Amino acid sequence: MKNTTALLFILTSAPVYAESVRELNAHEHGLGELNIAIDGSTVVMELFAPGSDIVGFEYEAKNTEDRAAVDAAVATLAKPLDLFVLNAAAECNVIKSSASLESEDEHEDHDEHGHVEHADAEDHEDAETSHTEFHAEYTLNCGDPEKLAGIEFAYFDAFPNALELEVQIVTSTGAQAFDVERETPSLNIRGMF
Repeated sequence: MKNTTALLFILTSAPVYAESVRELNAHEHGLGELNIAIDGSTVVMELFAPGSDIVGFEYEAKNTEDRAAVDAAVATLAKPLDLFVLNAAAECNVIKSSASLESEDEHEDHDEHGHVEHADAEDHEDAETSHTEFHAEYTLNCGDPEKLAGIEFAYFDAFPNALELEVQIVTSTGAQAFDVERETPSLNIRGMF
């Protein structure tokens, strides 16, 4: 139980640091972030992806068509095992799943919590354009976690504008980072436990 608590703490702390870095760096379309913590039979995942990667636009939904695209994307993001396919032998099931769209304004509202405003906001000519980012969190339970061998990223099939995911995996043996690209949408995680 201590290891699970420690891994979950690391995973939940990493996004604070990662978000600060992400907000300070130039905005990059096509690039998302997936954080994964694995401890025993528990797998916790957190996804951040620019609105342009998921729905093809970054502004806040303005009309019925935009809102329908956002709703469909949130519904798709709420099904992690359809996007991040774990080998069946590991017997993983979704315990908890949430997905939402956050706007740049919501990030700026969090400044009192130590976050930095998007550095690229003034780089865009259209003052009405606001950046949006999808955020999803998942908790899985795997019946046979020792058989976790890989992840297939159907995420890229679901979201044609997504080009790359920066993946960070934390296990009891340490942390590792990977870049998973659309051209090679799989990751071997054998031996990481």
